[in-house]
This record gives sequence, structure tokens and C-alpha cells, in this order.
Amino acid sequence: MSSESTANRILSVLEEDAKASYAEIAERADVSKPTVRKYIEQLEEDGVIIGYSADVDPKKLASKSIALVGLDVASDEYVRATREIKELDEVESLYSSSGDHMLMAEVRAADGDDLADIISDKLVDIEGVTAAHPSFLQERLK
Repeated sequence: MSSESTANRILSVLEEDAKASYAEIAERADVSKPTVRKYIEQLEEDGVIIGYSADVDPKKLASKSIALVGLDVASDEYVRATREIKELDEVESLYSSSGDHMLMAEVRAADGDDLADIISDKLVDIEGVTAAHPSFLQERLK
């Protein structure tokens, strides 16, 4: 087996279960524990693995609402606006996008009213942001 397929098998296990132990990963990826440790360290060092996180069902969060917000940004303000958006505590994650919007932001707040306020009072007020298109998450299906 190639080293690429080993890395892919290890990554596949981690994507499925980021809390898996080295022993579990080794068994599921059909490699030894030292191999798992070596590959994970290298993948972290190379920036392939950038962190570990928990997937959260927004409906189960007490008093939390989540929206994915498509953001349109003027090209000449893109870098500065992106930096400013990243600084907002309410923005859980931010992605560049090749779809309908330049940026996609995951925004969390206490409720729908707070989300609306964050979008209108914080995101849209950032110089260079020309439009915000929110999609409020209702239920996690997978």
C-alpha cells in the first residue's frame, strides 16, 4: 500500500471520529500505532489537519440559533473585510467560496432576533460587505 493511501485511511478514520484513540485508528486503518502517531504528527505539521472539533446539533443547543450567511464583498475591500469578519466572536467559522457568495460565515447567537441584529448591525456594517444572505439552520440531518 502506498503512503498516500495510508494517510487517506488515517484521515478517513479521523473525519469519522476525531476522538478515536491511536489504537482505534490503527485497527480501522490497518496500520500500527506508531505509524498512526507518525502520520498524524506529519499531517498536523503540514497543515493538513488544522484542528479537531465537535459537530453540534443546533436544535439541541439551549438558547442558541445558528445561521449560514453568504456574504458579498467588494473585491478591493476583500482582505480587510475578511480580517474584520474573522474577529467577530459570533462568527464561529468563515469560508471563502466559489459559489453564489464570496464568503460563507457560520454565525451563532442566543436566538433569531440576536442573529438578525448581528447580521444587520455587525456584518453588513463592515466596510466592503455589500450584502448578507442568511440561511437559518433548523435541524441537523446528518
